[in-house]
Amino acid sequence: MENVKAFKNPLIWRTQLFINNEYVNSVSGKTFEIENPSTEDIICRVQEGDKADVDKAVSAARRAMERNSPWRTMDSADRGKIIHKMADIIERDAAYIASLETMDNGKPFASALGDVGFSVAILRYYAGLCDKIEGKTLAMPNGKFGYTRYEPVGVVAAITPWNFPFLMSTLKVSQILAAGNAFVLKPPEQTPLTSLLYGDVAIEAGVPPGIVNIICGFGPTAGAALTAHKDVNKVAFTGSREVGHIIQKASGESNLKRVTLELGGKSALIIGKSADLEKVVPLAQDGCYVNMGQTCCALTRTFVHEDVYDEFVRLSAEYANESRAKIGDPFQDGIKYGPQVDKVQFDKILDLIESGKKEGAKLECGGGRLNEKGYFLEPTVFSNVTDNMRIAQEEIFGPVQQIMKFSSLEEAIDRANDSDYGLVAAVFTNDLSEALYLSQELEAGQIWVNDFMLMAPNTPFGGYKQSGIGRELGFDGLLSYLEIKTVLVKL
Repeated sequence: MENVKAFKNPLIWRTQLFINNEYVNSVSGKTFEIENPSTEDIICRVQEGDKADVDKAVSAARRAMERNSPWRTMDSADRGKIIHKMADIIERDAAYIASLETMDNGKPFASALGDVGFSVAILRYYAGLCDKIEGKTLAMPNGKFGYTRYEPVGVVAAITPWNFPFLMSTLKVSQILAAGNAFVLKPPEQTPLTSLLYGDVAIEAGVPPGIVNIICGFGPTAGAALTAHKDVNKVAFTGSREVGHIIQKASGESNLKRVTLELGGKSALIIGKSADLEKVVPLAQDGCYVNMGQTCCALTRTFVHEDVYDEFVRLSAEYANESRAKIGDPFQDGIKYGPQVDKVQFDKILDLIESGKKEGAKLECGGGRLNEKGYFLEPTVFSNVTDNMRIAQEEIFGPVQQIMKFSSLEEAIDRANDSDYGLVAAVFTNDLSEALYLSQELEAGQIWVNDFMLMAPNTPFGGYKQSGIGRELGFDGLLSYLEIKTVLVKL
């Protein structure tokens, strides 16, 4: 998406809930504030949904999934055409969507535009898969015939995070629709504005009423009502580990609905002694600070071989200090990093930085607020970090790099794997054998070699251990939104 210009004051024209192809006020009439994290100004109020609104949305989705309904009987190729049309609409409106995301979330416009571009690619990928969801003929004893077929799981509750609002909504929406399901989307209460646009996209693309529903609100009310609802067949959640436990419990206490969870990480990066530090230092830090550090797969635990450790630390501090000039108004050209999403996240990061200093890590640079207005933080680098420190164990979700020293590959592997999380791990080395060996031994759902954020629409994404259950993206991700039926016939 080249030569796309931002709208620096985008019009906010969707603040209502979306149910059964209509934008409506919440049953209660309550609203909540949306803040611009760059300025700390309130930019609008959004309708606040709760259980009553969830019930209406789930009922609409359930009706839309009835046997012989237009969506259930639609040819799979036609379903793919609709999803392609959704991609066309989003591509056409990319500048507006990215501008709204920048104002709502604080990420630089270039980053927001990249998210929209990736969203278009994901939609087109799944549009192309719609007529390729095929079962198989089974080898059976004489006199018998068997085959399998895939069917939609039904009504899906999709609950998305605030760090990549439009992209994460797209990731779930694309798979849900390609598999032939209906859904109720609960976007994050901090950053719901771009996800609300999916109502307009669905109408213009020709999605039948009831298939797309969007309920804004808070986790303990709207989110809890969705995850406990007995007419919801599946929950797809991206967010914190703590909320993941709550969702699993809600599923078990209701109708044992299927659950996929992407719950964050504390991703390890291992840098071998053969690595070219001039190339690796910027990559390592960018992999940690990407999206202002607000990403589940940020490379926050940086393990560096003792032979190059001191030089790596020195260069990292220099690079972080240089990055200060690239933090600011996310609509401004040349800005690389914006603010943290809100005061809650801002204060949490500062608390963890203080804990690092108190527990004996060496603060090489940063560690404080950058501007008087907006939730901007200095790029922060810690050295002499030990594995038992809070900053080495907890998901910080901010621009805080922790650099640890190792002496052998086996030590690095054991320490990297000594975590409750296992979403992503990375290896930076010029030794191919070392890269392949580490990729085999590290306990994570995705391994990156000599770069970061290497995902594509066809690359399954999800974690080991408490980083989640199931996978998103690729055909493997699509399978979690489908039921497999086996048909056996005596001839």
